[in-house]
Amino acid sequence: MDRKLQGLDFIDSVSERHQQLRKLTEQLWNDSSKIYLSNSEWFIMARIYKRNPTIAYVSKNVDISRQATHKFIKQLENKGLLEISDAEHNKKDKCLQLTSLGEACYEKNEALKAGLEEHIAHKIGSENLIVLKDILKMDWGL
Repeated sequence: MDRKLQGLDFIDSVSERHQQLRKLTEQLWNDSSKIYLSNSEWFIMARIYKRNPTIAYVSKNVDISRQATHKFIKQLENKGLLEISDAEHNKKDKCLQLTSLGEACYEKNEALKAGLEEHIAHKIGSENLIVLKDILKMDWGL
């Protein structure tokens, strides 16, 4: 088999698994909660959890446009999951903090993902899951 085709198969396989896992985690959440959250909103919440970052920091550290990040932050605020406050060091900056409801949702979602990880470990074997996680964390030189 052509090496280029093997490479595409690898990239496509990783992409398909990622999409499958994202869809499944979203479904698990939506089946257990009345608060709908998109993957982008979860991504933003992960940058805020147990921190007090500025909007600018979050915008720079997510792979979402600045305008979309602001839209998602407003949506999270409207859902009662985060609060926006003035930064102490700079009146122009705004800081973000998850509300107690936001933290509870984030922690519940982390527990759902841990359950999914346990299911995967049961299916492919704990050792294989550890190896896979280690490989994914390696520097691939990209």
